[in-house]
Amino acid sequence: MIYRVALHQDEDGYAVSVPGLPGCWSQGATEEEAIENIQSAIRAYLEAAETQLAGEQIREIEVAL
Repeated sequence: MIYRVALHQDEDGYAVSVPGLPGCWSQGATEEEAIENIQSAIRAYLEAAETQLAGEQIREIEVAL
């Protein structure tokens, strides 16, 4: 999967968020560390979402931009 992320640099390093996954964010001292950390955060976010959907009827849809 590919997700767009927003990087914000300040004096403490980088903060990174995923606009497509509300509340999914992380940080790192360097851009590389922030990217590695957000990859882990995305995995955890998706695992939690999957757990919440357990037992529900699920459908997948395609949306063209």
